[in-house]
Amino acid sequence: MPDAKKPAPPREPATQRIQEIAKKEGVELPPLVAEALKAKLQHLKLAPGDATRIVREVVRRFRRAEVDAHESVGIIAAQSIGEPGTQMTLRTFHYAGVAEMNVTLGLPRLIELVDARRVPSTPMMTVHVEKKFRADREAVQKIALQIEITTVPDVAAIGTVVEDLKVVISPIAARLEERGVKRAELESALAENLDARLFELKPGSGSGETRSIEIHLKESAPGATKSRKEELVEEMPFKKLLIASEEAKAVRIQGVTGIRRALIRKEKDEFVVYTEGSNLEGVLDIEGVDPVRTTTNSVFEIYRVYGVEAARAALIHEANRTLAEQGLGVDIRHLMLVADVMTNEGDIRAIGRHGISGKKTSVLARAAFEITAAHLLRAAITGEVDELKGVAENIIVGQPITLGTGAVNLVYKPLNAPAPPAPPAAKPVPPPEPVAEA
Repeated sequence: MPDAKKPAPPREPATQRIQEIAKKEGVELPPLVAEALKAKLQHLKLAPGDATRIVREVVRRFRRAEVDAHESVGIIAAQSIGEPGTQMTLRTFHYAGVAEMNVTLGLPRLIELVDARRVPSTPMMTVHVEKKFRADREAVQKIALQIEITTVPDVAAIGTVVEDLKVVISPIAARLEERGVKRAELESALAENLDARLFELKPGSGSGETRSIEIHLKESAPGATKSRKEELVEEMPFKKLLIASEEAKAVRIQGVTGIRRALIRKEKDEFVVYTEGSNLEGVLDIEGVDPVRTTTNSVFEIYRVYGVEAARAALIHEANRTLAEQGLGVDIRHLMLVADVMTNEGDIRAIGRHGISGKKTSVLARAAFEITAAHLLRAAITGEVDELKGVAENIIVGQPITLGTGAVNLVYKPLNAPAPPAPPAAKPVPPPEPVAEA
């Protein structure tokens, strides 16, 4: 016998009652709408009749919000986002409450989102910490130090001694303490990142944590094959000093790659870290960071770490926030439609000739958008066929578009039509005549 299907879990009585009222009005509410309505009604002390009236009003508004069949939702979404977009500003603003940190807002940010730029012009992250650290500024400061990148110039002075052909790195005690770095960590970072074939590290003058580190030029072994860089360096030892100094300045001691700064700001009853630069994967690896609420304005990083559904939600959130910051009210369903179109193939595609518009199945629709001659020539060579199912291609050939009233075909069938004439009766076939015998 085939396995019996598992029974559906019983619906809560309150949700069931809401659905029953909605069905009497001829509508079945989506489960999430019914759940949200139930949660709202539970917080209100209402008489049964009042609750019923509220549900009926919600059903009425839900019915009004439904889209008619064959409605041109794409064109309406484009108009609804494009028209307010003409009123948006073109500037980069300071991030509210955080000194010296800029973030792109307004029309440039909206263009970044719909163009699916891999790296935003001003990448930034909002890093929330776990519940036990939220009110502890010192603990949040330690997490921020682990996030913010620390290079050698942040904790030490770098000087060049031309007479001895060496670079001297002098750790500064106050900066080491401020950044939470030990001299041993500084030395090991230099040893790992400097080219061992060209340079060698030696202890310098001083004692304790402030003892200097010297980078000396290394003589290449006789007969060894040399790279072009090594040959140039041997010809010009002063150039070698400059290379040593520049490489030392670029050495990362601690922190997450890509995060240039990390600033702490108090919001309500917790401390939040804002970063200049973005590296979601690296930040989530740090102990104490809340992975649920930490986010970035780089949609592609969210896509790489969390997947396409999270990227879709990020696109909707970022576009909605960008418009709201300018005081523009756009129905979120238009933004949801744009995000759905951008992500429905499992990755993030731009709205433009390199993305959605350039990959339409209709030849005429692609040609109407950009690079007309190239599209038509390629279609002619490969023998493409245009089914004329969209809007642009039907307008080009002068046919009604397949939306609204043009999406249906009407057939007239008269009610009192005369009955069709009966087919003529078949004539009887005469029997064969008898054949006379010889």
